[in-house]
Amino acid sequence: MEILTSALRNIDGVQVGHWTDADAQTGCTVIRFDEPALTAVEVRGAAPGSRELDLLQPGRTVQRPDAILLSGGSAMGLAAADGVARWLKEHDRGFQTGAGRVPIVPGAVLFDLLMGKPVSPNASAGYSATEGAVSIRDVETGRVGAGTGAATGMIGGRDAARPGGFVMAQVCIDEGLVTAMAAVNAFGRLNDGEQDDPRRSLLSQRVTSPPLGESTTLLACVTDIPLDHDGLIRMTVGMHDGLARAIVPAHTIADGDIAFASTTREDPNCPPERWLRASVAAELAVESAIATLHHSTRSRYGI
Repeated sequence: MEILTSALRNIDGVQVGHWTDADAQTGCTVIRFDEPALTAVEVRGAAPGSRELDLLQPGRTVQRPDAILLSGGSAMGLAAADGVARWLKEHDRGFQTGAGRVPIVPGAVLFDLLMGKPVSPNASAGYSATEGAVSIRDVETGRVGAGTGAATGMIGGRDAARPGGFVMAQVCIDEGLVTAMAAVNAFGRLNDGEQDDPRRSLLSQRVTSPPLGESTTLLACVTDIPLDHDGLIRMTVGMHDGLARAIVPAHTIADGDIAFASTTREDPNCPPERWLRASVAAELAVESAIATLHHSTRSRYGI
């Protein structure tokens, strides 16, 4: 087993693209698949903003999206998915129907409207991110894409918050690769071992007006480990476990935390022991990705 936080390895058939507005401090990120990828999703935050998540639940007809959108801009940022769908339609991608192909683009958003200008990614932004997608090893991290206007530690108020961002890590096991991506915009603080547990201070004071719905960490894991849908569900559970280890507290009423897990190789007869290994790998990948944020924000921004 190997954990990588740099020099990541590519997964065939997977590209990731960003659109970034550094002035407005918002952006979006698109995970694009060459072939529709079997995907599961798990929502743990109390204030999610999303599109087409029900398609990814057990028993649904279409569980294989052509792309996944992670976006800033709160609910208005879901408009970026229209641009993703337009690019896919132009390239003859989508679920085949009697009226032609219909691109499948689940999406989720985070709240960044108070960090810069109250601007949200639109359809043009989603189109640009999809068109500019690159292989995993070439994906930029930091204050880019869906992580452009992200912040962590909002539990201490906006003045005490630190920059969030878009981060990645990869776990390599015998069965294949698990690549985690996270747009970290959390109410909780990074669990870096250098600060007191913020939950204690939260319980010791009278909280009259928490910033409801003004945070959210978005997670996506892509793997080439052969899995079925149940195995991907177990991965999403592991991803949320990794989030809860890396950010304290997680999944609060202020967050809309959502995790996507996708495989490029399906195995309808996947054994349960592979579920276990894939889910633990996803947990480690998410935890490792978020852990890089503390170091990177210090080195890049001097905080």
